[in-house]
This record gives sequence, C-alpha cells and structure tokens, in this order.
Amino acid sequence: MRPFIRSLLSTAFALAFSVAAHADEVQVAVAANFTAPAKVLEAIFNKTTGHTAKLSYGATGAFYTQIKNGAPFDVFIAADAPRPTKLEQEGDTVPGTRFVYAVGQLALWSPKPGVVDAQGAVLKSGQFNKLAIANPKLAPYGEAAVQTMTKLGLYQALEPKLVQGQSIGQTFNFVRSGNADIGFVALAQIQEAGRIQNGSAWVVPDDLHAPIVQEAVILKRAAHNPAAKAWVDLLQSPKAKELIRGYGYSVK
Repeated sequence: MRPFIRSLLSTAFALAFSVAAHADEVQVAVAANFTAPAKVLEAIFNKTTGHTAKLSYGATGAFYTQIKNGAPFDVFIAADAPRPTKLEQEGDTVPGTRFVYAVGQLALWSPKPGVVDAQGAVLKSGQFNKLAIANPKLAPYGEAAVQTMTKLGLYQALEPKLVQGQSIGQTFNFVRSGNADIGFVALAQIQEAGRIQNGSAWVVPDDLHAPIVQEAVILKRAAHNPAAKAWVDLLQSPKAKELIRGYGYSVK
C-alpha cells in the first residue's frame, strides 16, 4: 500500500470517532475529472467512517441541471467554481460549506508513446485525424481546451477534427479506445502519484486558459446529514490533499 494511502486511512479512522453513532448515506455528484481520487476516498470513507458514500460521475453542467431539477444529491464536487457559487446564491446549498478542493490541470494526451510531444507541437502539425475534447458548454475542461486552441490561434484549423464527449470521462474514453487519436483530458486521468502512467502527453501551460478552480459544497437537502459532513471533512483532510496532489491538482 502506498504511504500516502496508508496515512489517509489513519486520518479516516480518526474521523470515524466524530460521526454519529448510527450509519448514514451520502449521495455525491462528482465531476468526471475527479473520478480516480474520488474512488480512493470512497473506499476509505465506506470502510472507516461508519457511513456509506454513493458516488455518481459526470459533467458539471449536467449535474447542475439535475440538482436544479431535484436530483437527490447531498454533496456536489464540481469541476468549476461558478456552478457551486450559483447554487449557493439560489439557496440550494448549506450556507458556509462551499470551498475550493483543487485546481485542475489540462493535458493533451495519446495512449501511444511518441505521438504527443512535450511542447504540444502536434496540434500545429495536424498529423492526426480526430481530436477529442469535452463539451465546453457542460465541462470546464472542454472550455479550457477551446481557450487553449484559441490562444494558440489554432481553433478554426482544428475545429473540423474535433469530436466532443459529454464529459471529460467520455472524452478520455474516446482517446483510450482509439476513436480519437489525441485528446484534451484532465491530467488527473493520466497521472497518479506524480507520474504519467502511460502514453505521451503535453501538460498545457496555465497561461493558455483560465484557471480550472474546482469547488465542492454540501447541498441543502443534506443540512442534517452527518454522512455529508463526514465526507467533506475527509475531502478537506491533509492526507486527502496529499492524495489529490498526486493526481496532478494544485491544492492549498
């Protein structure tokens, strides 16, 4: 077991003593880019707190619409800041519970070695058939991808090659399956413990797109749900932050 996961387990055991005596359940809407670290946290939470977390993964924009339409989520882990802020302004959250849990990083990726160079020059060369991005209207990482191509002066030239996923998760699968040659994905989808796991990638410089500030918030229906608070406590713990950094996010 990796040292940071072992330490995270110790933290979670300590949190277990602060939860209610009876078990509760928390329904968590998780932005697709955060799938890998969220699964680690889910396993630890379910084993150590006495509560149960049920996680759903998808696009932040789609989750916002579902929440507004009454979807039974207790915690929203978004890929941006505007949508949690908007839910707070609209009275759909527990006051004072919104916080930044990570700042995301965009990457251009291919599962094949040597396809994507370290400077992203492959975009200018056009030596590929399809480029996958997430729907920029639903997914902040898709919006960041469009901003990057626009800043580089390449968007119009690349637009005919684009294929869109409804979430960054679907976009990643397009590239992994070979339905797209390369794609803009979340660094967290291809990195673990500080290392790119396979293929070739260009980590997009921060100055090519707006910061991908990611916020989480407890939703109004969970105001008296101790499992929701326990989940947020775990997410904000020092060892959870160490885990999140290992997936390529910036964390304060």
